[in-house]
Amino acid sequence: MIGRIAGILVEKQAPEILIDVQGVGYEVQVPLTCFYELPELSQQVSLYTHFIVREDAQLLYGFTTKQERALFRLLIKTNGVGPKLALTILSGMTASEFVSCVEHDDVATLVKLPGVGKKTAERLLVEMRDKLQSLMEASVGTEREFVLKSDYKPKVDVNTAEEDAIAALLALGYKPTQASKAVSAEYQDGIDSETLIKAALKSML
Repeated sequence: MIGRIAGILVEKQAPEILIDVQGVGYEVQVPLTCFYELPELSQQVSLYTHFIVREDAQLLYGFTTKQERALFRLLIKTNGVGPKLALTILSGMTASEFVSCVEHDDVATLVKLPGVGKKTAERLLVEMRDKLQSLMEASVGTEREFVLKSDYKPKVDVNTAEEDAIAALLALGYKPTQASKAVSAEYQDGIDSETLIKAALKSML
């Protein structure tokens, strides 16, 4: 199991990045919440990882914190939720926001995420409630350690915000025409990628 990776950030195109570790390039898929915390290219980066081996592929997923990785691991154990959908969920909301949805039985917020229908949302709430409770109770020395306080600040780049938003929507499964139309409709001068992505997602609900 590859539990952590540290090296030089070579490429980043949401949701996939490439990290050079002593001459070996590792392709890592990350949620958008992690993507916007990444340093500039050619800078050092360190991520907690989850490694999945399938018959047709070996996939590495990266996260900024152990708590995000723990939530990802719980999600993929949920009936009907694979790595792709788990990554989509963590791209559409922070770990703390997801925990809040579970605590408040907030189906309405979950179904706004791409690929999450009402039945899947209801199943997530039921199955994740006990799992999250057990995880939080197992945390030692930290009050509600699992509930993250998201304070990340996406890098603002007016020239590429539109392109980043379209790429992110494509990675979440939207068609090029849908992504382009939604992003163009919500784009404003000075808007950052994260805000634009969220606005475009809401406009398509």
